[in-house]
Amino acid sequence: MAADDAFRLDRGTPGTLALSGTLGFATAAAALQALTQALHGGDGTQIDLAGVRSSDSAGLACVLAVLAEARGRGQAVSLRHVPEGMRTLARVSGVEALLD
Repeated sequence: MAADDAFRLDRGTPGTLALSGTLGFATAAAALQALTQALHGGDGTQIDLAGVRSSDSAGLACVLAVLAEARGRGQAVSLRHVPEGMRTLARVSGVEALLD
């Protein structure tokens, strides 16, 4: 995997976890672990996906798992700037409402 395809998590903005790079089969497990740890640590209430250049079904599953786990613990977490490709995949899969 090229360095520019790597998944990155930026905690530079208070309350926001900004994702960038590729969110897919090769990066979903690392992304899930990083996001879960950050949310358990109270680092964010928003997940900003503006920097995600590409995503596939594994990326969508990762985001949905993070939201479900956080919400299951009573933590309010919202998404910002969901990429159109991820939203389309969620729509086709019948899970788009879970992104809101």
